[in-house]
Amino acid sequence: MTLHVHSDIASLTPYVPGKPIEELQRELGLSRVIKLASNENPIGPSPKALAVLSEGAATLHRYPDGGAFRLREAMADRWKVTPDHIILGNGSDEILGLLARTFLAPGDEAVMADQTFVIYKMEVTAAHGKAVTVPLRQWRHDLPAMAEAITPRTRLLFLCNPNNPTGSMVSSGEVAQLLSRIPEQVIVVFDEAYFEYVRRSDFPEAMAYVKQGRNAIVLRTFSKIYGLAGLRIGYGVTTPEITGLLNRVRPPFNANSIAQRAALAALGDDEHVAKSRAVNQAGMEQLIKGLSAFGFTPIPSEANFLYLDIGRDGRQVFEALLRQGVIIRHIEGRMVRVTIGQAEENEAFLIALARVMQAG
Repeated sequence: MTLHVHSDIASLTPYVPGKPIEELQRELGLSRVIKLASNENPIGPSPKALAVLSEGAATLHRYPDGGAFRLREAMADRWKVTPDHIILGNGSDEILGLLARTFLAPGDEAVMADQTFVIYKMEVTAAHGKAVTVPLRQWRHDLPAMAEAITPRTRLLFLCNPNNPTGSMVSSGEVAQLLSRIPEQVIVVFDEAYFEYVRRSDFPEAMAYVKQGRNAIVLRTFSKIYGLAGLRIGYGVTTPEITGLLNRVRPPFNANSIAQRAALAALGDDEHVAKSRAVNQAGMEQLIKGLSAFGFTPIPSEANFLYLDIGRDGRQVFEALLRQGVIIRHIEGRMVRVTIGQAEENEAFLIALARVMQAG
């Protein structure tokens, strides 16, 4: 039977997630596998989040709170906005899809970097919009060029900061200049999945633009530093007008009850966040030192991963490391991305990489 598929959908390449640990163990018969591929928190969730997971078991036969009242109240208090400024998603990925479906008509445009988070282009194309890509400049967003790419058909502009996969950051001054050139009809999407890892003091205060009433949305997630990737919960902070429109297409129970409980507990555990930042900083220094010994120079990163030119076919290095029981991420060509793990995981990666490089 012939299937009729829109050409925009047929043109998409499915997203390929990082290889699961269990799958690699099964394929290669390995007893120990280290995953440094998906930018997960290596020390796991907050103990406070783990403690509340069992509490949700008694109400699993009930639908979750579709409005996530308690969690949105807590986040509104944290960010000094009203609950009407907050929208939850099944991961912040879902909110990207809601934005595309809500604000893009066929042929409308969305400006984004090349390279950046691949889901932007996927969601824009799935909504039958046009993804307008602007190459990075020295591994950073070229904000002046992105402003130049805006046309009367532009509806969204995606700014991943720090950027995935490069880990690079644009500053508050650069963002202020960008916003001074953006027409009112364009919604700026600040994707700040790695916000909590940033160390630089000149990181943009994107929430301030929302509070000023700008057409902007700040996306954050509980999947990264909060260690709740398996529960899939993210959120956006934007104007009540934009949340009202997004809620027209948001599935009514998209944030499950256990995820809401865990996120609420994790949000209040600043000690765990501080510990996670410290582990990341120490691990980053460890990896940079080890990679430098091989002659590699990772791109300066404000996230929990490093992006580097591995000096040869990145796919071959990725596959050779798999056989050593280490999972990283091959991006394209010679470029790979390595998540920062705990000290012993980082050391195991460096030892495995040495074997791969010596083997040629």
